[in-house]
Amino acid sequence: MARRTRGKRSMPHEPKYTKIMANPPNSRGGKPQQRNNGPRNNARPVNSAPKPKVKDDDGEGEIELEGVVSAVLAGTMFRVRVANGHEFLAHISGKMRKRFIRLVVGDRVKIEVSPYDMTKARITFRLN
Repeated sequence: MARRTRGKRSMPHEPKYTKIMANPPNSRGGKPQQRNNGPRNNARPVNSAPKPKVKDDDGEGEIELEGVVSAVLAGTMFRVRVANGHEFLAHISGKMRKRFIRLVVGDRVKIEVSPYDMTKARITFRLN
């Protein structure tokens, strides 16, 4: 036997929008959904080559030099003497710390000197 309900008979839920909309709002009630209308005008052509990556991405312009470790100081700091006689206070770069690369007096290293402070440097590579 079919179950009877009291009062009005419930009608199936009608959709909120009866017209067909170009961009209906999303289910959470925010902005209308964006539709993909094909490639944009500013899209890169298929046969254009990507730009070459520059080693110095941040635009700071570090100066790369080669030198020799002349002294080992506390806290992974080193004195590095370059060929022209200048000495820099240098620290090990993060990747060298991560790989546990050890430096001793007499090691040839590659350093990056900041143009803002010409007395400090970062050791980026140990040369053989």
